[in-house]
Amino acid sequence: MRSEYTRLLAAIEGELSALLPERPSDEWFARFFGELPAPPREELRRALNAPALDLLRRGGKRWRPLVLVLAARSFGREDGALSLAPLVEIAHNGTLIVDDIEDSSDTRRGAPAIHLVHGVDAAINAGNLLYFLPLALIDGLSPPAAKPATDRAMRLELHARYALHMRRLHLGQAMDIAWHRDHAALPARGDYLAMCALKTGVLARAAAELGAIAAGAPGPEAERLGAAFEAAGVAFQILDDVRNLRSGNPGKKRGDDIVEGKKSLPVILACGREGSLAPRLGRLFEAARTGGAESPAVEEAIGLIAATGALEEAEAEARGLLGRAEAEVAGLCPADRAPGPDAAEARALLALLVPELAGG
Repeated sequence: MRSEYTRLLAAIEGELSALLPERPSDEWFARFFGELPAPPREELRRALNAPALDLLRRGGKRWRPLVLVLAARSFGREDGALSLAPLVEIAHNGTLIVDDIEDSSDTRRGAPAIHLVHGVDAAINAGNLLYFLPLALIDGLSPPAAKPATDRAMRLELHARYALHMRRLHLGQAMDIAWHRDHAALPARGDYLAMCALKTGVLARAAAELGAIAAGAPGPEAERLGAAFEAAGVAFQILDDVRNLRSGNPGKKRGDDIVEGKKSLPVILACGREGSLAPRLGRLFEAARTGGAESPAVEEAIGLIAATGALEEAEAEARGLLGRAEAEVAGLCPADRAPGPDAAEARALLALLVPELAGG
């Protein structure tokens, strides 16, 4: 199983490289931008994709495009709609670039944030471009071999689903920004989970739905698979929040969520367990924002949160979500009812991928 993951991830990397060349050719510009008034100058050819390539080359789990490919194969599309896989990964990287600007983050994936390397103007432009550039992949996607008549309908549905999920993603980001701007604000647990579903779970959902749609799966089945992976994405975000306060996320500083004023599930649960904690944390968040990641306020805030047992409670909730999502995926994609041996293997891999998210 692991070797098949590795093979598919290598194929996905190849698609990403083809989508974002270091020095785009005239044919590349024509494909993605149509007829231009004049040939792009050399400096533009090298500058356009540079911020995105910088971030992509730093790594990443690439589990979102892997979900898309496995979902497509699970419903009988032998090529896994591989050419479409960069759609969710490229969009995800665009959100990271913009998110780091909005949060005034210093680092991403172990190096300075993209806007600190390439400038805020180029970073914003690159982040926004990554939302729209891969849409051309939908226009170039052929229908599944078993359903050639679905060509136009399939593409329209893919465009509509992607647009919907990107709007939902920005709604979730707006919720997060509103909360971390106001240190006195403390969202309810349900509001936080809704934000995670919109901001983080949405691209996991998009990956599963787009892969299933590209294979010609019935709409209700695609939506149920998407909902299961949305729940897995929420669990991923909760575990990411817990990890930030325990050891720090890979490529990020420990406790930088405190500096950002992030109202994560551990913070909400800690304040629910100890009513007097909210105003104290609000003051520490403000001090951390002023003093940065090295401020003593960061460790003090983490200590107060951890002392309530909120980290363990949040982690248990995330693992419960993952368990239910894994069972839902396995139930939706039973290997013994797959349309072929390749689909059966893909369904098994898809279900096994859910608990893998616990590793970050």
